[in-house]
Amino acid sequence: MSESGLDGDAADGPNGERTPPEPLTPPLRLVRGTAAIDDLDEFLAGMDAVAAETGAVVQAFDAELVVSETHLREATRLAARAIARGEAVARDPGVEILLYAAGRRQIDRALALGVSEGEQETVVLVADFGGVPGAERSAAELNAAADAVAELLDSVDAPHVTAYDSERVREFYGITDRELAATAGDVTDIVRERVALLDVEK
Repeated sequence: MSESGLDGDAADGPNGERTPPEPLTPPLRLVRGTAAIDDLDEFLAGMDAVAAETGAVVQAFDAELVVSETHLREATRLAARAIARGEAVARDPGVEILLYAAGRRQIDRALALGVSEGEQETVVLVADFGGVPGAERSAAELNAAADAVAELLDSVDAPHVTAYDSERVREFYGITDRELAATAGDVTDIVRERVALLDVEK
């Protein structure tokens, strides 16, 4: 990965202009655990404080709707690309990631993929969007941001733990029995397809 965080050199566009290379997936950490949220605004304010103090992008998700680490990595990559191209729907990079992860352009509908009040399994994405001046973080700084996020959770699980709820995922993404029967993959593959198709549907 180059210092700019971009993959390869610039290429010639269709009219001979130089186009920037595609961004790689920004460096990220996932913090998984349980959050007992009595006041959603207060919880989100804590996440915002970590983002402000560290320069990292911080976004919390309902872990039962996150099918894999790849799900969030691909959403982050596509969000970074949209921001680099000036095509982002949301002004907040975290919300742009949320839109891609949800496979939806409507912010109010995508927010259902986030956290809510009550006790729930949570996964928090902490990412370095180095294209933002002054926001590039070292690995140690990104780890420190992830550690700060972990302190806001009531308990923390191993990062690789996945415990998505298949029924809730199918309802959220509108995955039917017919669609499942027609694909060679499973629910996780269909969700990743929803993420990728959001660019096509622009």
